[in-house]
Amino acid sequence: MENLPYITTSEGTAGKIRQKPEHFIVEEIPAYPPIGTGSHLFVNITKQNQTTKQVQEDIAKQLNMNPLDISFAGMKDKHAITTQWFSINLDTTKVTKAEAINKIDLMKNIKLNSYELHDKKLKPGHLKANKFTIIISETDKIEQAKETAKQIEKTGIPNYYGEQRFGVDNDNAEKGKQIIQDKLKIREKFQKKLYLNSYQSYLCNLYLTERLNQNLINKILKGDIAKKTDTGGMFIVEDPITDQKRMDKKEITFTAPMFGYKMTQPTHESLEFENKILEKENITIQNLKKAKLKGTRRQGIIFPENLEIKKHPKGIQVSFTLRKGSFATIVLREFMKND
Repeated sequence: MENLPYITTSEGTAGKIRQKPEHFIVEEIPAYPPIGTGSHLFVNITKQNQTTKQVQEDIAKQLNMNPLDISFAGMKDKHAITTQWFSINLDTTKVTKAEAINKIDLMKNIKLNSYELHDKKLKPGHLKANKFTIIISETDKIEQAKETAKQIEKTGIPNYYGEQRFGVDNDNAEKGKQIIQDKLKIREKFQKKLYLNSYQSYLCNLYLTERLNQNLINKILKGDIAKKTDTGGMFIVEDPITDQKRMDKKEITFTAPMFGYKMTQPTHESLEFENKILEKENITIQNLKKAKLKGTRRQGIIFPENLEIKKHPKGIQVSFTLRKGSFATIVLREFMKND
């Protein structure tokens, strides 16, 4: 998170977040509603001071079933009040729907909001967006916050990866790079994947930083892999003049690379730009292939929806909706500028 440039030029509010769980409220917006029939029980739950994994394991223990038969769409913050969906495969347990609902409702650490059956299990990524209501405490600079919000609505924000990707000591990415360069051996598969993904995230942030520093963050380059903001469809930019007008209208944005050997490659000047990022890091596509990093592409600019700023007895309330895959902390750092 350190050394990432800001896109807004307004004064920061400073302040703190997560002083209390109720200062960081997250509500998951599902990609689709359950249809009302099937063997998978969808339950909407509000949790506090627990990880999503902890809730998954607690429900499994309560229903005497394997945690792997309980799934969810996305991981939610621990130090917050969060509402999200879980799905329970009733085919793998002797518990009936009524019994499952009753047992979950009796759990002390969560609140059961609603439930319904569906014909398929909930899979990672099966959510549309997340709605955030966050208090920035120990600050009263609401005019500065309003000015930041005004700028964000105009320019959007680089879709950086947040601090969650880089570890407590902020050294996960460096370990990932050392693995790719054969300077570090990690046998444990989960840990190795964590480090490699962290380095991919670092490279993506580096790409966005370079693009912002070169005043290209709101520009379309010839050969960019662009993404439609409404449907998510992607295409190669052949006519940057025409597509720049679409970007100005927020109809499209460029995509940033999560570098890998199977990642969709841009062309022309966009390809040259991406190649310079790898050259700067002394990393080749062959290095990435050897590390089995396939890669993908990520929306380059995000536009928080329903962005609102209000006074709060403890500071400033910021509320907004982010589509899946983006980090609320990236939005908040533009307001606070505490780095």
